[in-house]
Amino acid sequence: MKEHRCFQLKRMIFLKTNIMKIVRVHGNLRSFGSTKGLARFLMWVLSINCFLLGAQQSPRTYTVLKTNEPLEIDGRALEASWKSADWSQDFIDIEGRKTPLYRTRMKMLWNEDYLYFFATMEEPHVWGTLKQRDTVIFHNNDFEIFIDPDGDTHDYMEFEMNVLNTIWDLWLTKPYRNHPKVIDGWDIHGLKTAVHIDGTLNDPNDEDKGWSVEIAMPWKSLLEAAKERRIPVNEFWRLNFSRVNWEYDLKNGRYSRKKDESGKYLPEYNWVWSPQGVINMHEPEHWGYVYFSNETSANGNFEIANDEKIKWYLYGLSRKLWQAEREQSSRPKKGELEKTFEVSGKTITPIFEKHKTGWNIYVESPFTSKILSVREDGKFISYDKED
Repeated sequence: MKEHRCFQLKRMIFLKTNIMKIVRVHGNLRSFGSTKGLARFLMWVLSINCFLLGAQQSPRTYTVLKTNEPLEIDGRALEASWKSADWSQDFIDIEGRKTPLYRTRMKMLWNEDYLYFFATMEEPHVWGTLKQRDTVIFHNNDFEIFIDPDGDTHDYMEFEMNVLNTIWDLWLTKPYRNHPKVIDGWDIHGLKTAVHIDGTLNDPNDEDKGWSVEIAMPWKSLLEAAKERRIPVNEFWRLNFSRVNWEYDLKNGRYSRKKDESGKYLPEYNWVWSPQGVINMHEPEHWGYVYFSNETSANGNFEIANDEKIKWYLYGLSRKLWQAEREQSSRPKKGELEKTFEVSGKTITPIFEKHKTGWNIYVESPFTSKILSVREDGKFISYDKED
């Protein structure tokens, strides 16, 4: 996709150059010296833009406020604490380029017992069919939460629910690209969920406004995936949210997923909070940053640390290696993997190592002096240099 966009830019420059040949008679090219000068300048701009198109888009951030009042999990979020909590940015298409058909937003709160979520979804036809827990919920329209407490892409949780308040919770030891164990029998014990419908359920005779979900996840369950078994006050976790939405068919007044002429289901829409850049929720390095404030009212924005930006680059290199493995193609050469890059004005050189148990890519952070490393199995590790 990046190559396609660069080709389009080059084509635009070709057209621009030929247009400038026509208008040259007006004498407006003196600052560039000639049409060729303008073309060289535009090609330089192109090279910069092609580089930027290849860089990871910065993940979104959200600050979670603390609540001191009891919350009734009813799917409506009417309490004063919810009114004080900021809405997230509107969800966007998973690749980060398209505006979804229907609006989706979320809020979060926390207290000593629970992490709370509230989301609203515009939807003119609210429907659902799945009623069995731990079935594949995204075969209905659904709302999903992904949680990686340590930000190392390993041992993360996935949660899905549909409009019938049917849930699916599971644990993944690592992303699918790294060949995980998927623990479907894992449950969020003490979970509370509710759905509110602004309209009617499974009724094709009217048009609905949408539906909302409210969720309370006990810290006792969530902390099972965290190195530090404590609530992350004034710290961040990596999270993302997804909404799956299907085109529908109606037969005898019943909703179902729409199929094409060959009988295959049409692809679903994937709308997310923090764009992934690819159609894959299971690249946790793209997830957003959720900061847990000890305040009960807004107190400024959370800034992503420079070491996190270095991590994005290391995962970009790692994805090239995993892609070569999947496609059984030539691995990028050591020199390509060890090219210098910049973060916040600092020049950094990664080091690629291959050993008996696999490979890793690491750097020494110029900001914290820590060693930042991604292993072949995808796990991110940070440690002090002397260790």
